[in-house]
Amino acid sequence: MILTQSRETSRFLRFAMVGVLGAVVDFGVFNLLTSGFHLPAVISSVISFLMAVISNFLWNRYWTYPDSRSKPVPRQMAQFTLVSLMGLAIRTPLFAWMEPQLIGVITRLALRLPLSPTFWGHNLGLMIAILVVMMWNFFANRYWTYADIQ
Repeated sequence: MILTQSRETSRFLRFAMVGVLGAVVDFGVFNLLTSGFHLPAVISSVISFLMAVISNFLWNRYWTYPDSRSKPVPRQMAQFTLVSLMGLAIRTPLFAWMEPQLIGVITRLALRLPLSPTFWGHNLGLMIAILVVMMWNFFANRYWTYADIQ
């Protein structure tokens, strides 16, 4: 398996760290749009996802896969974006289904949380969706977008 090789394990860990940074961008933009601008959660999720894609591409291109230079940047960005859009196609319906379910569960549990059940449902749903899509993104990008590395 690819992750049993130390070099690939290192790349995966860097990819995961970039993903954490992307998640900070994703959650930050998402919460700004839903709480600050009162946009619907699904629309905010799509916009925040696209902002995270840009951040992730730049970090992955220059830090995770610095030896991937045989492809022109526009082509590689297009491939990365296509993989990410396929991830978005996985994430959006998953989030749209999970978010109201989680809000309902949190509301029924009547937990005394510092913020509203809607806030927690939004963010838990987004977190789960991000984790699911991260695995897709890593393998699709490693074998297609960054296939030019050893």
